[in-house]
Amino acid sequence: MKTKFKLFFCLILTSLQILSAQNTKSPKIEEWKDARFGMFIHWGPVALKGQEIGWSRGAQIPVEEYDNLYKQFNPVKFNADEWVSVAREAGMKYIILTTKHHDGFCLWNTRQTDHNIMNSPFGRDVVKELAEACRKQGIQFGTYYSTCDWYHPDFPLTSPGGSVVRPTSDLEAYTSYLKRQVAELLVNYGPLYVLWFDVPQKFDNERGQRVIDFARQIQPDIIINDRTGAKGDFDCPEQRIGEFNNMRPWETCMTIGRQWAWKPDEKIKSLEQCLHSLIRSAGGDGNLLFNVGPRPDGLIEPEQVDRLKEMGQWLKQYGYTIYETRGGPYKPTDWGVSTRKGNMIYLHILKWNGLRTEIEIPAAGLDIRSCRIAGGASLKFEKKDDSYIIRFSGKDLKPVNTIIEIEATDNVMNIAPQDIQSNSISYMKPLTASSNLKGQWSNHQWVELKAVNNGDWTGSFWEPAKDDTNPWIDIDLGKIRQISKAIIYEKGSSVQSFEIQTPFGIEWRTIYKGTVIGNKAEIKLPKTNTTKLRFVITKMNGIPGIYEISVY
Repeated sequence: MKTKFKLFFCLILTSLQILSAQNTKSPKIEEWKDARFGMFIHWGPVALKGQEIGWSRGAQIPVEEYDNLYKQFNPVKFNADEWVSVAREAGMKYIILTTKHHDGFCLWNTRQTDHNIMNSPFGRDVVKELAEACRKQGIQFGTYYSTCDWYHPDFPLTSPGGSVVRPTSDLEAYTSYLKRQVAELLVNYGPLYVLWFDVPQKFDNERGQRVIDFARQIQPDIIINDRTGAKGDFDCPEQRIGEFNNMRPWETCMTIGRQWAWKPDEKIKSLEQCLHSLIRSAGGDGNLLFNVGPRPDGLIEPEQVDRLKEMGQWLKQYGYTIYETRGGPYKPTDWGVSTRKGNMIYLHILKWNGLRTEIEIPAAGLDIRSCRIAGGASLKFEKKDDSYIIRFSGKDLKPVNTIIEIEATDNVMNIAPQDIQSNSISYMKPLTASSNLKGQWSNHQWVELKAVNNGDWTGSFWEPAKDDTNPWIDIDLGKIRQISKAIIYEKGSSVQSFEIQTPFGIEWRTIYKGTVIGNKAEIKLPKTNTTKLRFVITKMNGIPGIYEISVY
């Protein structure tokens, strides 16, 4: 009883101290947007099995076995300072740790349940050590906390995947439990940068808002995402780059490999994919929360560390075009994005397939003083009607990202977002497919048809239904266009043969036959005038995934 009263008194005292020091209820969202890049960490006893955290409970791993993994969990190589150093070298500005996932296991010394790290052979408070290491190295620290809990007896749903309804439950009692744990995190490890909730399930807007209001009684400036059941401060698209939005803050959360938790022999994203994810996020006016899953011994995989260091090396040279910038003034297109700061606009050319090496941008009241390749020579530009034409050379193009710096005579931050011309004639055109038309999850990755021509090949993708033996995608070009080239990005290497077809009366006529695609296939097509185009997979080894189809 004394312990509970002491905790309650500390909560009230802390609340009064913070409230007296601050007179605003608004989170420091602009400061958070300035950071642009953070590290997500999914970790727990499930790493012993190499399966997905939370979701494998009752699925790949029997519930009883899963719930007792902590009795073997002894990550003796865990070093919080090393984790934070990896984030720093990657150019990340904050860390979000999964303090409790859907499996209910807690990585801190909580008084609310015995199902925590202190009762493992390891017996050390991971949250405490990581929070202290972050403060020591100047990295902001935030906590992930699963809104649902498939372990707790009062939560109405349990494993696998929250699909089983408990015969008895008490959602009010569970909500009280959740609040007590949130209070522990805020008081004992705060002030926190972000409270990152997940999978609200039985929590509706009213219940979720109660959680947010409770947290803000303790720390008024805490930033909270949109997964308590209530709206929160920012949206968090998962495993895909968010669409351009400079009215509502957002943050893409994405894995460096295929799984959130550690997976043996994990295939990680290329440097190009990793950097494009970050740059496209910033260009859409969002952040990137990039996930690593440490091994069961506590180390982050060396291959992942090396990739993050490569990202950090790029940011040391070009981070000024990402940090403290805002997306725009030009909306993302197939070839790249733009960021801006003060009187500077940065055009990020991520993949250029245009026949001409020039970019046309709307003038929109912009008065250009100079234009140059980042770290290179000046570029020629001219104003033509209501646009500027910027010309560059094919020799200026770099493998991962080419940055054009535009210096304006005045501040560019108030220019309204402008559409900009794409290279691909298929970009964002209407699509139909043989199956899987609606967005859905597949192995914890986002699958949707519109991913095929949204310009991004780093996150979401399209795949046909399992029973679809003749998968195809139609692209409606809107009017008669001459096509001569196509570029296809595949997820994996399941496609063994394919065809590209165009309409011929009521039939489809094949204009190209190909074999494997792999990471990327550039296809020279016979020059054909058409209003539509069909991509057909004629032979496959497993379920194929298509990141992007671009037509020129």
